Amino acid sequence: MEIKTIEYSKINEKLYIYEHESGLKAFVIPKKGYSKKYASFGAHYGSINNKFIAPYEKDVTAVPDGIAHFLEHKLFEQKDGSVMDKFSVIGANPNAYTSFTQTVYLFSCTDKFSENFNLLLDYVQNPYITEESVEKEKGIIGQEIRMYEDDPNWRAFFNLLRAFYKNNPVSIDIAGTVESISKINRDNLLKCYNTFYHPSNMVILVVGDVDPESTLKMVESSIKTTEHKPQIQRIFPQDESGINKSYVEQNLSVSIPIFQMGFKDENPNTNGVEGLKQEIATKLLLDMIMGRSSSLYNELYESGLINSSFDSDYTIEENYAFSMFGGESSEPLKVRDKIMEEINAIKANGLDEKSFTRIKNATKGRFIKQLNSVERISHLFIPAYFRGALMFDYFDVYDKITFEYVNEVFSKHFREENLALSVVKPV
Repeated sequence: MEIKTIEYSKINEKLYIYEHESGLKAFVIPKKGYSKKYASFGAHYGSINNKFIAPYEKDVTAVPDGIAHFLEHKLFEQKDGSVMDKFSVIGANPNAYTSFTQTVYLFSCTDKFSENFNLLLDYVQNPYITEESVEKEKGIIGQEIRMYEDDPNWRAFFNLLRAFYKNNPVSIDIAGTVESISKINRDNLLKCYNTFYHPSNMVILVVGDVDPESTLKMVESSIKTTEHKPQIQRIFPQDESGINKSYVEQNLSVSIPIFQMGFKDENPNTNGVEGLKQEIATKLLLDMIMGRSSSLYNELYESGLINSSFDSDYTIEENYAFSMFGGESSEPLKVRDKIMEEINAIKANGLDEKSFTRIKNATKGRFIKQLNSVERISHLFIPAYFRGALMFDYFDVYDKITFEYVNEVFSKHFREENLALSVVKPV
C-alpha cells in the first residue's frame, strides 16, 4: 500500500494519507505522548440530501426529511446486539452525529485502540435494518423531535433559517418531522445507505498516539469493495435572491426572549481554500464588529440589552452560507437596530485596520491552540475535507487574508436587505 505524508513544519504536525482503490481516503495525525486516541468514520451525507440521482441511475430519488439522521440511529443496532454495548465492553466512548451535510461515527479511547477501530470499521460498513426495527425507531426519534420542538434555542435557530430560505432544505429540522419520519422504511433507508455510504463518499480520520502504517493497513483490509463509483448528483431547489422573511417570532415557555439574527450570503464561494478564506474573513468581521472586545458589545452589555449568552458564528457549505448572532435580550429589536447602526457607521467611516490585525493574530493563535485537542482536530478536519480542503490549510489561509480582502467581504455580506431576525418570546 502507498502512504503519502505532508509535513507542516511551522506547526509541527504531520499528516499521513492513504487512498483506497474504492476512492476512500484515510488520514492519520499522530500525536506522540497523548493518552486519548480519537477515530472518525464520516459520510458526505446530511439532512439536506433529500433529493439526488444515484450513480448509474437517471431518475431523481426523493426521500423523507430526517432520513439521514434516522439512518445514523439504525447503524448502531446490529444483528448480535447494540454497538454501544460492544464499545463499552472494550472501554471506548462511542458517539455519532448528523449535520446538514455529513454523518460521522466516532469513538475515543485510551486502551485497546485496534479492537475499537476494527469495530468502528465493521459496523459502519454492515447495516442491519429490519422493518420491525424501523417501526420501533420511529417512536424513539419521534420523542426526540418533540423535545427539540420545545427547545427555545433550537427553535430560534431554525426559525432564522426559515426566514433566510424558502426552498433550501437547510431550513428543515435535521431529524425531520413526526409526519416525515412516518414515511421512512427499510427500502428507502437502504437506498440512501447504498448511495451515500459508498467508500468513495466517505473519509476516515485517526488522531492520537498510534502507528500510522499499521492503522492504515487496518483500513485497507476492512474495505471490501474495489469499485470506485461515479459522483452522486445532489439536487437542491433554488431560492430567489434575498431573504424569505425579515422577522419571525414564536411563543414558548421562556423567562426572557431568545433571539438569533444574521445575514444570508448570496452565491457563497465554498470550494477548497477559497471557502476557508471566506469563512475566516467573515468570522473575523463578526469579532471586529460585535466580539467581546468591541465597543458595540460593551455598549449593549452595559445597557442591559444583551448578556453573556450573546455569541456569533458563520456557516458556509455547498449551497448556503450565513452569519448568525444572538442570545438573550428583553428587547431584541433594539439590539438589531444598534447592530445596524454600527454597521452603517463602519460603512461610512471604514473598518479599523489595527483591530483587524489584532483579532486576526489572536484568532490564528486560538486555532493553533486547538491542535492540542484530538477532538477539536477531528471536528475541524472532516467538514473541511468534504469542502475540498485540509484542516491544516487554515493556518496558511490566515496569512492570505488581507485588510483589503476583509473590506471586500464586509461590503458583500453585511447588507441590510439580507438581514433577518428570529425571536422566541415568553408565552
